[in-house]
Amino acid sequence: VHSCEIEEADSYVGAYSIGDRTRAFLKVQDGCDYKCTYCTIPLARGISRSDTLENVLKNAKEISEKGIKEIVLTGVNIGDYGKGEFGNKKHEHTFLELVKELDKVEGIKRLRISSIEPNLLKDETIDFVAKSKTFVPHFHIPLQSGNDELLKKMKRRYLTQTYTNRTQKIKEVMPNACIGVDVIVGFPGETDELFLETYNYLNEMDISYLHVFTYSERPNTEAVGMDGIVPKNVRAKRSKMLRGLSVKKRRAFYESQLGNTLTALFECENKEGYIHGFTQNYVKVKTPWNPELVNTLHTVTLTKIDEDGLVRFDFDD
Repeated sequence: VHSCEIEEADSYVGAYSIGDRTRAFLKVQDGCDYKCTYCTIPLARGISRSDTLENVLKNAKEISEKGIKEIVLTGVNIGDYGKGEFGNKKHEHTFLELVKELDKVEGIKRLRISSIEPNLLKDETIDFVAKSKTFVPHFHIPLQSGNDELLKKMKRRYLTQTYTNRTQKIKEVMPNACIGVDVIVGFPGETDELFLETYNYLNEMDISYLHVFTYSERPNTEAVGMDGIVPKNVRAKRSKMLRGLSVKKRRAFYESQLGNTLTALFECENKEGYIHGFTQNYVKVKTPWNPELVNTLHTVTLTKIDEDGLVRFDFDD
């Protein structure tokens, strides 16, 4: 059995990594104080703790000086940003303050929020992103289950009504926003009826894509001892159903964006003669390879969806 010394994970070291020449991942927070019954992160990563606002801003400036156009904010539970670097309970700054200060950093063209818990994504943050000059209209919000009974068993800190409210608020102020969802299938006690409740909930929601996780038993978690184990073959079937729903949702979202004029940031890889990019609201686009497009932003009008599901466009600039 692997032993994890939680006592060692009680300070914070700020860091960022550059995924390619166009995008950097800036870590602002680590650890988690939540006790979700399926998760080992608090054991492995320790208590929630944050980088200082000054250091985050310093790192963001360094990244922008390297010519990188987009920064993705990352962490284990970034909405909990503000607990001091040693995990003290005093919130030095809130996540909203972090967002507002980053928005002022010169040279950064785009800021993207990675996964954020629905109960920590506040109206004020959504409203600020809607009018921000750099934060893009793309949110990735874990749901895990569309059934309140299972959410309680998972010890999530919200019920489906909160999730519904968050997505409706986003679409109200940013109709073209992309919303990604994490969902777990096969959690103990997930009957066919409860799974279908999740499926139907997601099917009716105005979301853009799913990240589907098949529940797997983890040592030292509360869920391991729960009744109602779902057979592995049933888990696989449910996962396949939700992955199919994700394809349908992404296609519908892309179709809703056809005719829109957006800004695409092009990446550095030549993929079978094409260069790919992402719009601010996370529509994946493609055009014949041109090395001059690498790490550049261009205004484009989305025109059609190709056989591979990616979007073609016309340059507007």
